[in-house]
Amino acid sequence: MALSQKQRDERTSLRRSKAQEEELRLRVRPGTRQALADLMEWAGIEEQGEAMTLMIHHLHALGSAKCQPLLNPPRHEIAISENVARDFHRKSMQIIQQDPGDEVLSPSLS
Repeated sequence: MALSQKQRDERTSLRRSKAQEEELRLRVRPGTRQALADLMEWAGIEEQGEAMTLMIHHLHALGSAKCQPLLNPPRHEIAISENVARDFHRKSMQIIQQDPGDEVLSPSLS
């Protein structure tokens, strides 16, 4: 006799519980999804879960020092050019001159 859907679900749940499986969810944008698809194609992997599991284990095998460059997110550097800084300063001074009441005056020592 075939198992009912409820019985199959219970068996699957018990098996996953014994194996200490945990579901991880990941939301990604199109660029990340495409990168995963490319990696899967290059390696001949058809299941996303398998690809992600392999990547995690291979990164872990590299060790802390060697995996750091791969796991550090790129940071954007903000560099303000001289022209922008000069323009900002000039406009700030114009605003201060228009409403001089906001200036902070140091007490005079006499």
